[in-house]
Amino acid sequence: MKKILLGLTLASACLMATDGAAIYKKCIACHGAKAERVAPGSKGDVKIAGMAKDRLVEQLKGYAAGTADNGGAKAIMYANMKNFKLTDADIEAVADYISKLPPVK
Repeated sequence: MKKILLGLTLASACLMATDGAAIYKKCIACHGAKAERVAPGSKGDVKIAGMAKDRLVEQLKGYAAGTADNGGAKAIMYANMKNFKLTDADIEAVADYISKLPPVK
């Protein structure tokens, strides 16, 4: 019985896991399908594909708080983060997904 309960718990946890790839689909218009584009107005010609997960989490949480500033498009990111209503788990998942994309030069 314990094995069955454990199995059901693990299965439900997997079903509830946040899908970073699905969340990222909201970002394609500005960042590209594989995060290969520089977002409009961003500083430094930075593409987010392959960026370190912790840096992505920091930036996304900063945009959610209205404090991150990477150029002219910050207002778009502030609005997106407000409208998307991403949880911390969502931010972790999408950051993990982006960090595993092949970097683009």
